Amino acid sequence: MKNHVLLLFLIIHSAVYGQMKWNSAYQQYIDQYKDLAIEQMKRYGIPASITLAQGVFESGAGRSALAKNGNNHFGIKCHGWQGRKQYADDDARNECFRAYETVYDSFEDHSRFLANSKRYSPLFRLKTTDYHGWARGLKECGYATNPRYADKLIDLIELYKLNKYDHARSYDHFMASKSKDKAIVGQLHPIYKFNENYFLKARSGDTFVTIGKEVGISGHRLAKYNERSFNDRLVEGDIVYLKKKAKRAPKNYKDRLHYVRAGESMYSISQLYGIRLKYLYKLNNMRPDDNITVGDGLRLR
Repeated sequence: MKNHVLLLFLIIHSAVYGQMKWNSAYQQYIDQYKDLAIEQMKRYGIPASITLAQGVFESGAGRSALAKNGNNHFGIKCHGWQGRKQYADDDARNECFRAYETVYDSFEDHSRFLANSKRYSPLFRLKTTDYHGWARGLKECGYATNPRYADKLIDLIELYKLNKYDHARSYDHFMASKSKDKAIVGQLHPIYKFNENYFLKARSGDTFVTIGKEVGISGHRLAKYNERSFNDRLVEGDIVYLKKKAKRAPKNYKDRLHYVRAGESMYSISQLYGIRLKYLYKLNNMRPDDNITVGDGLRLR
């Protein structure tokens, strides 16, 4: 009988709470804003893991209406707010929430909101590595009404290993600064880092001009970095590098080959690894008029 009761409890517990599953959208959000969270930690003393977990949870990884319409990633309401406003249903209907020009403004206001409030002052006596204390303290101080708020934050931190950022000694200033940009239409493109370079993936309708306006680089320069004509039509999913590509792939590709797949070209492979096309030919003792076939193994370094 006891075994049946225990089994029933486990089934109910799993159904109600469930184990949090890894979500690619959450990971993308973390990759996009981890450097900004570290910057905020160094300036205000709030654990980067807590900032990231709150951002993911409160904004649905940047996909909530508050985040999309007003860059509000932390669900902060209008109390004492003199800036732009937006309205949404929460604890009550049509509540007032803060709206920001950029994501950076939202992260900055979140840090100030915590650091300048007596309500949250006990938290700043905790170490920035004590994410359990911060998560439970936020709930106790009244940041959210969800009874499982602290547990949700802790689950996110532990699933995505966000606490490693609480030990960071430095951060990528370029990635942190990109959150100050304003999207031309809709959401900003996520920016990724690879082979000592930064890149994004084109969306339908993108051009070198529109992407250039978003990232603060001229369209002509972007086209040159990507070894393309300025008037080339971008296709959804095209990799667009934001700096000049490297001469070879990263060190961990030293003893690895790329085996050509159907539909690939020397150019598409050069984009995949962030290598300038002429150096990819050079690495493989090839000339620009040489052809490749499916199954060929190409050196990358």
